[in-house]
Order: sequence, then structure tokens, then C-alpha cells
Amino acid sequence: MKRRTLLGGLVALPFLEWHQAIARDIGDEAAATGFTVLRKPKAEWKKLLEPARYEVLFEEATERPGSSPLNQEKRDGVFICAACYLPLFDAEHKYESGTGWPSFTQPLEGRMGTKRDFKLVWPRIEYHCARCGGHQGHVFDDGPPPRGERWCNNGLALLFVPQDKPLPPLRS
Repeated sequence: MKRRTLLGGLVALPFLEWHQAIARDIGDEAAATGFTVLRKPKAEWKKLLEPARYEVLFEEATERPGSSPLNQEKRDGVFICAACYLPLFDAEHKYESGTGWPSFTQPLEGRMGTKRDFKLVWPRIEYHCARCGGHQGHVFDDGPPPRGERWCNNGLALLFVPQDKPLPPLRS
């Protein structure tokens, strides 16, 4: 092993332990789902979704910051997965994080699955819809009290349903 590789690993170790602790906490929330998991081949999702939504949800792309109209959404209601229509966030937990993406202090209980993501070198916690597996965004520890979490979501991965409208049936 090269000295540079060893030193890089030692520097990253505290970050890795911190992210593993967050992943355990979030994984506990997603344990009790209460709905049937939806499994579809990517080719089927590609037929159902607009290309940009498909790229975000099933190829883990990220939309440009500030590009989502959901950043401006302030009404009461529910944010649902754009792929399977599972409710993921209550609008009361949305806040302006200044990041350019819709951000929430917490998801609805049991609606998210998580995994560690190393795409930016240091590990992050990626979250996805617990029903269809669609990529939603990343969770960070710089959110407002009391939880201190920022669930930073791709707007293309969500649809908004105002409180005065019925939720669409879950996609099968």
C-alpha cells in the first residue's frame, strides 16, 4: 500500500464513522414500511417517466440548483415520489435552505431507504423512495433544530399535491 493511500484513508476515517452513525439512525426510520415494495425494470420506468425525471430517479442524476419550481412551493400539502406516488414529505417540514433544491427537516416515517454514496470522494448518505427505489437526494447534518437534518431533494423526483386535492393512487 502506498503511503499516500494510507494517509488519505486515515484522514477520511472520522467522516466515515460520522456518516455510518447517521445511516444507522435513518435506516431505523425506514424499517417499518407498511406498503408493498414496487419492483419494475428500468426499461419500464423509462417508458413511464419524462427523460429528466427518469435520469434523476433511476440513474441518480442531479438537477441544476435553483431549477425546480418546487423551491417556491409554500402551500399546505404533501410531496410524493414522482415515480410511484408514495407520499414522502409533509409540506410543514419544507424550509428554505439556500441550497437551490427543495429541502425538508424530515421525511414521513418509514418512507426512505438509504445507502452510502462516494461520488464526491467523501461519503454522503443518499436516500431513495422505500417503495420504488427512486433516488431522491442526500441527507446532511446542517439542518435547523430540533433534528438538525437537511433532506436535500431533487425537485424532479417529487410531485406536489395540495391539501385540498386527493392523493393519486399508488402506481402499480
